[in-house]
Amino acid sequence: MNSRHILLMDGPDHKGLIFTVTRVLFEHQQNIIRNDEYVSPSGFFFMRTEFEGNIDPDIVLQALQKALPEGLRLRLKSDRKKDIVLMVTKEHYCLAELLARYAFDELGANIKAVIGNYNTLRPFVEKFNIPFYHVSHEGLSRERHEEELLKILLRYQPEFVVLAKYMRILSPEFVANFPEKIINIHHSFLPAFIGANPYKQAYERGVKIIGATAHFVNNNLDEGPIIAQDVKRVSHRQTAADMATLGRDIEKSVLSEALKLVFADRVFIYRNRTVIL
Repeated sequence: MNSRHILLMDGPDHKGLIFTVTRVLFEHQQNIIRNDEYVSPSGFFFMRTEFEGNIDPDIVLQALQKALPEGLRLRLKSDRKKDIVLMVTKEHYCLAELLARYAFDELGANIKAVIGNYNTLRPFVEKFNIPFYHVSHEGLSRERHEEELLKILLRYQPEFVVLAKYMRILSPEFVANFPEKIINIHHSFLPAFIGANPYKQAYERGVKIIGATAHFVNNNLDEGPIIAQDVKRVSHRQTAADMATLGRDIEKSVLSEALKLVFADRVFIYRNRTVIL
């Protein structure tokens, strides 16, 4: 039975990289379904190749590593759903969007658990037969609270942690456990209006567009590599509350789009940017 795989490759550009990859796959009787590539102005090469065939993928990977120049990073992914854990606070709308997509098999991931620092969303989550863990931050130091979160996350070993309106800043020590694996939705068009109350900030500045940004989390607040963004036009007639309502619709659609790209292994991180193939 043929299996589908995804080859991700990035590194310094060389002549003949595409030819070498396609030749090796041909020699191992693999069928290429799709191939996308990009070379940055600085000469950094990115390629994503979907292929299928009846073979041990490690054999293909070893053959590619032998045939290609040194300095290239290769990852071979199987075409399967990712295991994820969601983290939430009190707001429901991003969580609701993801749970609905999960229920109708449109998410591309298995939601293994939901963790909340409030118990507010437990009844809703449990309607989907998904475990909900309440880990309150109240009365705990930041370090102790994150230790409790980490115990649950390590139990599930998620491939990605999704902050679906989780309204607490995570420490660098916590983030270091999941490098390039934590995805956040921010309620503004970054890099503008970082931090708290972005719609109030936007209203006071008289902006003409509002937006949302999905990004990977790193050690700098709201400054991780951006995956997806979108905007809507507003005018002086909209209040800060009106902007927040419009913004919620943007947030849930942007988060869903970003996760779709990440779960399909289409996102490369290069320095503090993303390349999407």
